[in-house]
Amino acid sequence: MACPWNVILLDIEGTTSSVSFVYDVMFPFVLRELDNYLESAWNEPALAPVLDQIAQDSGSSDFASWTADCTDESQRRAKVSAEIRRLMDGDVKATGLKALQGMIWKDGFERGEMIAQVFDDVPEALEAWTSAGLRVYIYSSGSIAAQKLFFGHCEAGNLLGYFSGHFDTTTGPKKEAKSYDAIAAQVGEAAEKVLFISDIVAELDAAKEIGMDTRLSIRPGNKPVEDGHTHEAITSFTQVSLG
Repeated sequence: MACPWNVILLDIEGTTSSVSFVYDVMFPFVLRELDNYLESAWNEPALAPVLDQIAQDSGSSDFASWTADCTDESQRRAKVSAEIRRLMDGDVKATGLKALQGMIWKDGFERGEMIAQVFDDVPEALEAWTSAGLRVYIYSSGSIAAQKLFFGHCEAGNLLGYFSGHFDTTTGPKKEAKSYDAIAAQVGEAAEKVLFISDIVAELDAAKEIGMDTRLSIRPGNKPVEDGHTHEAITSFTQVSLG
């Protein structure tokens, strides 16, 4: 039997990697390094568009307007820091937040202070899928830059070569069907030729709405899933049959 898909689209947290690594290692690293990073990188050109995005996410037109009530750079940095902490405390999937997190994680990964974790079955599955001719993509709320850092610095080695591309919230919210329409168009495949694997039922519902095949990832540490969903559940990528 021929493989029913040409593309496999993967979530990260709770799918390729444990929720605990993200919440117990990656997020605390951002909170610990945030203020020092803002001070050291404040005048770097790469930070300016991220600051504008943070301001836009909060409802302002740009960073200058958002910080018009601040009298100096110290107050501006403090406002950014407070906003980032507020967003992270609420687990908000804001684009500017994710971009800044990625920049801070870059420092941590490149210094060797963080090494990403993936489940044991993931590298073998990536090898099997790509060897079979499938293209594998990531769709995560974490920025594309952060995704590349993550998979480029894994305990299992550099896994980036297995991926044909990456998507984040700049494509659209993960719980909206139009985001999956956009991804199908960008990868050049009919929706039914794409398998999406995630631990979040609402994301799978959105993908299924446009015709994608789905699998619900059940991993250690994931939140319990209520009955009533229509997605086949898997506990390992080895359960994804290619036909």
